[in-house]
Amino acid sequence: MLTRREFLEATVATTALAASGIAQPEPRRPNVLFILADDLGYGDLSCYGRPDYQTPVLDGLARQGLKFSSNYAAAPVCTPTRCAYVTGRYAQRLAVGLEQPLRRPRSDLGLPPEHPTVASLLKGNGYTTSLVGKWHLGWKPEFGPNRHGFDEFFGVLSGAVDYFSHKDGGDPTGDIAGVRDLWQDLTPIERTGYLTDLLTDKAVEMIGRPHAKPFFLSLHYTAPHAPWEGPGDHGMAHAAHGGGPMVAGGSLKIFAEMMKSLDAGIGRVLAALERAKLERETLVIFTSDNGGERYSFNWPFSSGKMTLNEGGIRVPAIVRWPGMVPAGGMTEQAAITMDWTATILAATGTQADSAYHLDGQNLLPICTGQRTPYDRALFWRITTADAARVGPWKYLKDRTGEHLFDLANDPGEKSDLGTTHADRMAEVRTQYQAWASQMLPLPAASP
Repeated sequence: MLTRREFLEATVATTALAASGIAQPEPRRPNVLFILADDLGYGDLSCYGRPDYQTPVLDGLARQGLKFSSNYAAAPVCTPTRCAYVTGRYAQRLAVGLEQPLRRPRSDLGLPPEHPTVASLLKGNGYTTSLVGKWHLGWKPEFGPNRHGFDEFFGVLSGAVDYFSHKDGGDPTGDIAGVRDLWQDLTPIERTGYLTDLLTDKAVEMIGRPHAKPFFLSLHYTAPHAPWEGPGDHGMAHAAHGGGPMVAGGSLKIFAEMMKSLDAGIGRVLAALERAKLERETLVIFTSDNGGERYSFNWPFSSGKMTLNEGGIRVPAIVRWPGMVPAGGMTEQAAITMDWTATILAATGTQADSAYHLDGQNLLPICTGQRTPYDRALFWRITTADAARVGPWKYLKDRTGEHLFDLANDPGEKSDLGTTHADRMAEVRTQYQAWASQMLPLPAASP
């Protein structure tokens, strides 16, 4: 395994030689393991402050790598964030990215088959590509993972499924009496077991295979999204709410069991890398698709999922790459979902499609310590709110009006400075409006 300096020097040298037309062997490119939790709040890992249970595996991952304190999801709900990750672009550039989230009745809508993705680009660069877990970017085959660069798919297409029956929510109210939604590529399958465990089993099996080429494994757990069912709760959650909405029921204890199961599953996946002697050759990124819901611990931030307050969009992120990313660090660098796409492409030496501008930024220089944190502008838009972060300043427009917060001194968004800093408010608002003018308009509200 190359050291960080050797890898960077080799990359620069290879680029120069390629420009001169002299063929040279390239340094071995890393495998990539991207792990996405579902509805995991900022403080739901013990290394981010959760007080009532421990997540020793992910805490250990943080000690072995770099932890982000200002990482954001691209949206406060799953479909647009997943769209942003897969494409590397703001979700509002695509119709499917405007869904909050994509519901089963919208079977005619999904990620366009012609749009390049992180998987299709990596596949074109010689990687084997796999998605294990949740997709939620369209149900028809032309919208699915196999049409978007993933050689193999094992998981669910819907936004939420029962952890034991593997049935989706059925209708827009989230009724649990839906249809079975577990797939191997384009084939519906039946498996017995707790979904977190099934996804872990598949990821472990994939890592354990012989690898003639570097691999990209995108592991999208459904935990700790509702329905709130721990591994020992078979049939209990459905009975508790009589087949009603998936968000009913649950408890802090059940949520803790779900999180412990998720943490242990990730531990098994990381152990599989170690057994295969691929630990030092694999870039691991862990994050969440949006802020937490009912039982999450989003402190010190306000609100949660479905809002553009910090609690709805600020989420954990951990990066590990032994020999490349120094261990045990913490960075205040502002980051957003699309950055992980750009970072993965950069780490693997993969070019983006020139016809589709990436909105994410390569964070490898931050992760490797080659660059110090810098200010940037990030933007969000949902049906009920607009938001922008420019440096430490947070602009938020919601049903209560326009607000301005200084996140460096007020991460909980308690002190509105819009009146006392009117010029700053106008400046950040103008940047937001310039961004919004480049995005697709929101769909008309239903009558």
